[in-house]
Amino acid sequence: MLLYFIITCISCFLYINSIFYLKSLSCENDMKFLHQVLSLKTSLKTFSKLFKNHLWIGLLCEIYTRMSLMRKNLSSRVENVEENHEEEELSLMDLPELTLECILEKLPPSSLCQMANVCHSLRERCVSDYFWERQIKKKWSGVIGQAAYREWKWYVASKRDVKDLKHGKQKGLLMRYFSLLWPLQWMKVKVDDANDICKDSSSLPVDSVMNWYLAIENGSFWFPAQVYNRENGHIGFMLSCYDADLSYDSRTDTFQARYPAHGRRGEARECGIPWKRIRAPPVDNSPHDLYISDCLSDLHPGDHIEIQWRRNKEFPYGWWYGIVGHLESCHGNENSCRCHISDTVVLEFNHYTPGSRWRQTNINRKDHREEGNEADGFYGGIRKIESENEISIWKSMWPSEILD
Repeated sequence: MLLYFIITCISCFLYINSIFYLKSLSCENDMKFLHQVLSLKTSLKTFSKLFKNHLWIGLLCEIYTRMSLMRKNLSSRVENVEENHEEEELSLMDLPELTLECILEKLPPSSLCQMANVCHSLRERCVSDYFWERQIKKKWSGVIGQAAYREWKWYVASKRDVKDLKHGKQKGLLMRYFSLLWPLQWMKVKVDDANDICKDSSSLPVDSVMNWYLAIENGSFWFPAQVYNRENGHIGFMLSCYDADLSYDSRTDTFQARYPAHGRRGEARECGIPWKRIRAPPVDNSPHDLYISDCLSDLHPGDHIEIQWRRNKEFPYGWWYGIVGHLESCHGNENSCRCHISDTVVLEFNHYTPGSRWRQTNINRKDHREEGNEADGFYGGIRKIESENEISIWKSMWPSEILD
């Protein structure tokens, strides 16, 4: 009887323990184990028969087998939990290189700056020229041209010269007091590393593209570009585009311009210029130099053009919008028009009233250089406008009233 009681207690304990274990398992993953426990319950019903037939040893073996199976399943469950926990702890740096690069490419500049302050590895990636060249192209390509790039290179060179000069003067002093100052210098480096890199770019290489982007963004770098209808659309500059030095104001998302002095007139300034009035120079040509035209033989009536014009030879050129017109001998009939083979090309500026001295001018197709006089100004090189977008921009600048 004692043996019967012991075996019964052990069986009941295993049965109850299996029920509690079942509660901690998901139904989907442990249906097989449930079947095994139910089988154990069924075996208890045959307990008396097993005992009477002196097969209690077989029952103990069966119980031992079920206990081993439960222990094995529990161990497997713990291992799965540990593996899942390890997967959850994967960091951003564990991503494949290409995946991480794609993520960083999608980030705006402010987020790139924040990521650069996370760790050393991300900093190296986020300040690289590769990502910031994309940011320059995305935001500034419409206003930054070759002239601005040259200006930046000159700016970098001048900064290096100043830095080298200061370093040369202070080298002896720093060497003398190095033993006293090095703890403070170490503290400064630590503080700089903790600062937001977008607010303090002094730790960046002076020639880095990120440094260039931030210099434009914070307005510390003045770059050459061109402004449509300068000086708030002054009537004397309608449908023209002039070179200027520009600085960006991030607070208002506008630009301020410094126009070079014209003859006796001093430097002019303009603030609050919207993006739509700014462009990168379409040709890499100084505003004081004649542009050598390469489109004269291809000009036809109806073509859209820009032509250099200046009041006198002390002034820089501006670019003025016009169209190619018909000769007086031509009635404008497309089937009989021969204007495109004539040596004379008629240029019309239709924002001026008919009869105005600014309404029309003629140039020589084969031998065009600067033409004009002190009364009517001087006409320079011609650029044919091929882009529909450029044409639409010029038309959007059209004055509300015809000019005299």
